Amino acid sequence: MNSEYCANIIDLEGRTIYPGCIKIRDGMIVSIEKLDKKATRYVLPGFVDAHVHIESSMVTPLEFSRTAICHGTIGVVSDPHEIANVLGMEGVEFMIGSASKTPLKILFGAPSCVPATPFESSGAVLDEKSITKLLNTPGIGFLSEMMNFPGVISEDAGVIKKMQLAKQRNIPIDGHAPGLTGEPLKKYVSAGISTDHECYGYKEAEEKIGFGMKILIREGSAAKNFDTLIPLLKQHPDSIMFCTDDLHPDDLMKGHINLMVKRAIASGYDLFDVLKAASYNPVKHYGLDIGMLKVGDPADFIVADDLSNLNIIATVINGKEYYKDGQVKIEGQKEEKANNFRELHVLATELKVASETNRIRVIEALEGELITREKITSPTVENKNVVADTDRDILKIVVVDRYRDSTPSVGFITGFNLQKGAIASSIAHDSHNIICIGSSDREIASVINWIAKNKGGIAIHNGKNIEGLQLEIAGIMTRSSVEYAARMYKRLSDLAIWQGCNLKAPFMTLSFMALLVIPELKISDKGLFNGNTFSYTSVHV
Repeated sequence: MNSEYCANIIDLEGRTIYPGCIKIRDGMIVSIEKLDKKATRYVLPGFVDAHVHIESSMVTPLEFSRTAICHGTIGVVSDPHEIANVLGMEGVEFMIGSASKTPLKILFGAPSCVPATPFESSGAVLDEKSITKLLNTPGIGFLSEMMNFPGVISEDAGVIKKMQLAKQRNIPIDGHAPGLTGEPLKKYVSAGISTDHECYGYKEAEEKIGFGMKILIREGSAAKNFDTLIPLLKQHPDSIMFCTDDLHPDDLMKGHINLMVKRAIASGYDLFDVLKAASYNPVKHYGLDIGMLKVGDPADFIVADDLSNLNIIATVINGKEYYKDGQVKIEGQKEEKANNFRELHVLATELKVASETNRIRVIEALEGELITREKITSPTVENKNVVADTDRDILKIVVVDRYRDSTPSVGFITGFNLQKGAIASSIAHDSHNIICIGSSDREIASVINWIAKNKGGIAIHNGKNIEGLQLEIAGIMTRSSVEYAARMYKRLSDLAIWQGCNLKAPFMTLSFMALLVIPELKISDKGLFNGNTFSYTSVHV
């Protein structure tokens, strides 16, 4: 199959833009001829998301790709950590199988931390033997984010062995070390870890670059650090990549890496530096089989109207147009279900918290942040039990083990401001147990039971009725389209906001309240957890 594209060609390595014609044969660029006449459109390398959990889009890799390519995304570096915590090897194999049905170039990592910590119950364990098998699997090309930075620093034998397996294959090891600085950081990086997408601030990121790390600037649905970290691009253009990490379906519909590119260009950053962060840098770091507009490369690129609006006219992968003029040329398919969900039914009486002291610990959720704060306050007590108090924005938060029979874990949370009802989800990083916040035990129990009956989903109780989106694949993804998932997700989020929640992304924020590796105070199915000391703590002070 032969084709030709004539436009203004952006050469990132040469840092030039020139009118030319690209000739393609059998999916490869066979020649690039410079032209004398001016062109109106632009051909540039396709965008790459340098770190994403596709599962957070709530759809399969195939469905994810059908929307991502519309935004000029050619490839993604994906950590299947979420589904691995639910289904282990079977989950990773499901993701690779779904990805094989799409032209989007998806490189998966071998999840390094399953379970993420020993302080929560997950559905699977990936040990050294499992990691060895995964690293020998086609489609796996790096060791996913090493969240257990205490284990790296203390030289935990199991952690070190997993990293050695990656080093033996000369593939990247991704990092995850929020707030880590000084000598502990130096030891973490010297162990062979090459990236980080969890920087709190500019100085921390600069220090990490100084030790040799690549820094990923992240704009996800909940965690956003573009404004804080984009100044790094001026001084360290070769050390920066763009990523979304966790992007919910409604946000994916609006855009992907293209939004970060447009934003950086509009802010006055050098065009070539921006495009390197969006494509060239991740391609080189991860060794992706993605062309960079060179003779002999795969014909992977996007066609845009100009360099300010950056409207995507076409997305070309291996010489074939899979998106053009608003039309997606990848067919959707109904995929097999894969899940791990026990039969369970929670009673409201199981959620009572007896009053023991005159002070309690409360999780404080923060807008747009994965981190939380610990708040000490007086409890509201009724019939000798501590209860939610909507007037003070103190709600109950409950986590239920979806894999094994156990007692629900109960705590308290502020920052959501939900005035009635309850919201719940089986998307709860990292182990994806059922997590719920609410104003009454009855409503909390009811919406948890809705999630359990449907073997996964997100749902809201409005005080009378329950409405939800079923997530029948691993309890974290739907077999439906991005459009449907986005529509339902927005509706449920809007309902939560209508019920008083003052967070922009209530369900996304809720899903991170069980993410123990991000400080300060979180909750797992085993109890309240202090992320600073990496130990359980009590609701009562």
